[in-house]
Amino acid sequence: MRIWRMTRRGLLAPMLGAFAAACSPLSLLNGLGPRDRGAGRVAQGLRYGDDPRQTMDVFAPTAAASTPRPVLVFFYGGGWDSGSRQVYGWAAQALAARGFVVFVPDYRIVPEVHFPAFIEDAAAATAAAGKLAPDYGGDPARLGVLGHSAGAHLAMMIALDRRYMAAVEAPTLIRAAAGLAGPYDFLPFDVPASINAFGRVPDPTLTQPVSFVRADAPPLWLGHGTADTVVHAEDTTILCDRMKAVGGRCEAKLYPDLSHEDLIATFSPLFRRKAPVLEDVSAFFHRELG
Repeated sequence: MRIWRMTRRGLLAPMLGAFAAACSPLSLLNGLGPRDRGAGRVAQGLRYGDDPRQTMDVFAPTAAASTPRPVLVFFYGGGWDSGSRQVYGWAAQALAARGFVVFVPDYRIVPEVHFPAFIEDAAAATAAAGKLAPDYGGDPARLGVLGHSAGAHLAMMIALDRRYMAAVEAPTLIRAAAGLAGPYDFLPFDVPASINAFGRVPDPTLTQPVSFVRADAPPLWLGHGTADTVVHAEDTTILCDRMKAVGGRCEAKLYPDLSHEDLIATFSPLFRRKAPVLEDVSAFFHRELG
């Protein structure tokens, strides 16, 4: 796998191309178009650590429920050196509108920290989400994690490498995991993002989700766009194939003509008709979390 320079092709280009040079198209989705009804942000800036970036927001359905809802922890992307939970409110709200209590954490990034600090933050945030979930109508016994791009890497690392969730005293908390356009097998480190985040690790294999496939891992769902030139779709097929080879459960789906940013952009009502990514992810979690 190779992680290449971000491109602006795909379904975002026709509508957002004029803005692409100025800022990330994904950040514009907070202000463009409608958001899903029936859900909203119910808490913000909840702390799971002492660092200013160790905070998270919560989104939940607005309707009352007779029983606690399944819980998701969503990790955004950004090459391990950028990103903000405020940019992804539209994605979290889309998931919440489909019946989930959704936590969106910030996490420490390069150059403030390097591997494994951001993975440790993902585990700590997930453990905190499990403890806080009942306060917002969520069931911590039905918790899943997911992410896009570098966020998918975080989600897969804490789902597959037992050490991280064990370190936060929640070794069995994650019941299912999903990754969108994630890097899972990217040795050698040969671009600035991976070199800066992982280049000083004595054993690089410890940074790779494919190193930790196991039969008793939580079930995985992996999605990728075939037009992704940032993280190639082979990462998804490699991880899924290796999971199955050791007896683990994994489902992979490739979406024709979607680029790296397109895949998560389809969570927005503006682009949802382009591909059923949101519906597929939601169906997976409802099936596995009950």
